[in-house]
Amino acid sequence: MAEAREDEFSRYAREARPALRRAAFRLSADWHEAEDIVQRTLIAIHRHWDMLERRDRIAGYARTIMIRLIRSDRRAHRWSREILHERLPEPEPAPDPYAPVIDRLLLMNALATLGSRQRAAVVLRFWADRSVAETASAMGSEGSTVRSQTARALAVLRSALVEDGFAPADDGRGEVKGHPAGSRG
Repeated sequence: MAEAREDEFSRYAREARPALRRAAFRLSADWHEAEDIVQRTLIAIHRHWDMLERRDRIAGYARTIMIRLIRSDRRAHRWSREILHERLPEPEPAPDPYAPVIDRLLLMNALATLGSRQRAAVVLRFWADRSVAETASAMGSEGSTVRSQTARALAVLRSALVEDGFAPADDGRGEVKGHPAGSRG
């Protein structure tokens, strides 16, 4: 008897599942949620299978169960706190731990292309953070010489770093390509 009951319910579930799924989708507008609702509806019907007298008219009973399940889900706490996003939030990628080393090697190679006076002007002005007057005093030259050596050295460094793909290219008007409003990068 129990085996016949299970066979009868299994046959009903196989035949009714596609229609129940379509009805659940119309109610929920989500195929995944529709699958869950159909499964829970079939479980509820199975619990009361022996008590159902008119099994040929069970579709209305199934729809009532689905509607109640959806209403219950919507009232549940999980719906009130769920935040929807267009895209899944992804963690920021970890920075490359070797980037500073690579940057320093590129810069050292670019500095090696400079003449000794230009290299001294750049190192004293920017790495040692000295003023033009202090750099001129250390180099034994005039401030105008330091300024011109520094300007020429920076031009050589920019071109060497652009060739290595390290810095953005200058567009010829003194503006750096790829930077907003032509700002220096």
